[in-house]
Amino acid sequence: MTVEHPPLPADQQCCLEVLEMVRVLHERGYGFIRIAPGMSSSGMSWRCAVTHRGNIQAGHGALAVAFDTDTAHYTSAAGTRYFGWDDAADDGPGQLADKFLARFPGIAARGRGSDPDYARWYLEMLALARRGAFPVAYADWYSEPDPRLLPTIGDADTGLPMPPGGTGRGGR
Repeated sequence: MTVEHPPLPADQQCCLEVLEMVRVLHERGYGFIRIAPGMSSSGMSWRCAVTHRGNIQAGHGALAVAFDTDTAHYTSAAGTRYFGWDDAADDGPGQLADKFLARFPGIAARGRGSDPDYARWYLEMLALARRGAFPVAYADWYSEPDPRLLPTIGDADTGLPMPPGGTGRGGR
């Protein structure tokens, strides 16, 4: 039985498009592509850094080692200007994935591979995001969360487990 959820507001739909793009990348053999999601310091914008598992902390599967290299940045404040692109407003996840591979070849090269554990976690997270419960690994106002669970906006008690760690240095 499929449970229908009400449509997401436009700003959240843009966020979901980014997450769906990563799902498409996984399906195309880029299973080492990872996300590092969080909130802006104002709390008004959801952010999602897209990187590869070598840039994700080994001890925290949703935090990047470096946000300034090997990382593509999306913020909900940009709406349909995904990753700052002016030519993607009408694109779906597949088209966004095509552009991502062409415009971020370094991340794509390091993202090639299979990671079944992360893929399973990602689909679980995506089911929550489709309801508007987007993952949040960092926010200025969060106290230290349970290290086994990844909070989400709108419902911090979703029970979403922490994703598998990356292969980068750092973390718990």
